[in-house]
Amino acid sequence: MAEALAENIAHFARALRVAGLPVGPGTVLDAIAAVEAAGIGSRDDFYWTLHAVFVRKHEQSVTFRTAFEIFWKRRHLMEKLLSILMPVAPAAPGKPDPVSLRLQEAFFKQAESVPVEKPEIEVDASLTVSDIEVLQKKDFAQMTAAEIAEANRRVAALILPDDAVPTRRLAPDPRGRRIDLRRTLRRSIAEGGAIIDLARRGPKSKHPPLVILCDISGSMSQYSRVILHFAHALMEHRRHVHVFTFGTRLTNVTRMLRAKDPDEALAACTAAVDDWSGGTRIAPSIHAFNRLWSRRVLAGGAVVLLVTDGLERDGTADLAREADRLHRSCRRLVWLNPLLRFDGFEARAQGIRALLPHVDEFRTIHNVAAVAELVAALDARRPDRSHDPRLWLKVA
Repeated sequence: MAEALAENIAHFARALRVAGLPVGPGTVLDAIAAVEAAGIGSRDDFYWTLHAVFVRKHEQSVTFRTAFEIFWKRRHLMEKLLSILMPVAPAAPGKPDPVSLRLQEAFFKQAESVPVEKPEIEVDASLTVSDIEVLQKKDFAQMTAAEIAEANRRVAALILPDDAVPTRRLAPDPRGRRIDLRRTLRRSIAEGGAIIDLARRGPKSKHPPLVILCDISGSMSQYSRVILHFAHALMEHRRHVHVFTFGTRLTNVTRMLRAKDPDEALAACTAAVDDWSGGTRIAPSIHAFNRLWSRRVLAGGAVVLLVTDGLERDGTADLAREADRLHRSCRRLVWLNPLLRFDGFEARAQGIRALLPHVDEFRTIHNVAAVAELVAALDARRPDRSHDPRLWLKVA
C-alpha cells in the first residue's frame, strides 16, 4: 500500500476519534491491514472496508458516513478545509446539522495537528483557574455559544452518586442472611452431593427513578437546553430516567434522548417538540402528566425535578391541586427555578405561591455550580433545610 494512503487513513481515524467514535491505535492498524487485504477497488468497496473496521454500533454509521464524505471527497485535506471555512450562503433557512459541525471541528483540529515550524510563543496560563471559576458561576442566559458548549460538557460530567435503595426483592448475596435453597441444592448436585455449599440471598438494591419535567417556554429556553444535556448524560449511566417537556402541552422526549450522540439527541428532541420557546401552561401540563404518566414512571419512590419559573397567570387553583397530586405521587419533589439567581427575588407571583406549599425543596438552576449543588443534594437522604420552600412563603 502506498505510504500516503496509510497516512490518510491514520488522519481519518484521528478525526473520527475527535468526533466521538472509539477509535484506537489498534483499530487504525486493522483498517490499514483490511484495505491491504481487500484492495482499494471502487469507492464503495473502500467505504465498506473502513466501515467494517471503524463502526461497531448502528448509531455510529451516521457520523462515519458524514466523515467519509467530507474527508475523502477531495484528494487533499487542506483544499477541503478551505471549502468548509469559506462563507457560503445557505440555500434554505434551518438549523445546521450537529454531526457535520462536529466533524468540521474535528477536521480543523487535524489541520492544526500537522507539524509546522512556528516561532516559540510563551503562553501565560495564570488566569486559567479564574476563568473556570467564572464559567462555573456565570448565568446560562449570559453565556456565548462557546461558553454554552463548555458548560454542557461540564454539566454532562456531573453524574449522580450511588444512591441505590434496598427493595423487597432478593438477589444473590454471599453475606445475605437468608439461605437460597434452590442454588444450594444445585451446587450440591454439581459436587456429587458430598459437599453442601450454602448459597445466600440478600435485599436487592436499585436506583430510584428520576423524572424531569422541563419548562421550554421562551423565558426558559436557555436553561432547558442545559438541563436536557444533563438528562442525556444521566441516561447513559442510569436506566430509569424519564424526561418530559412542557410549554403549552406535555411531550415525552425520553426516547429521543436515548440516542448515544448528544447533538443528535437534542436535535431529535427539538424536532419532536412543537411548542419550543412558546407560551407557558403549567397547570394543564402537570394535569396531563398526572393523568397519563404518573402511574407508569413514578413507581418505586421516584424523585421529580420540576424545572420552571412558575410564572402561571391563569388557573392558580388548578395549579395548586395538580402540584399537590404530583407531590403525593412521588418520594421527593424538587423545584428548580432560575429566578432565584436574583438577590431581590420574592415569592409574590400567584403561580409561585401556588407551587411552593407542595414541593420539598426550592433551588436555583442558572449556572454550572447550581447543577453541581443539585447533584450533591440528590445524594442526601433528607432535604436541605436551607432550601425549604416554607421559608419563601414566610418572607413573602
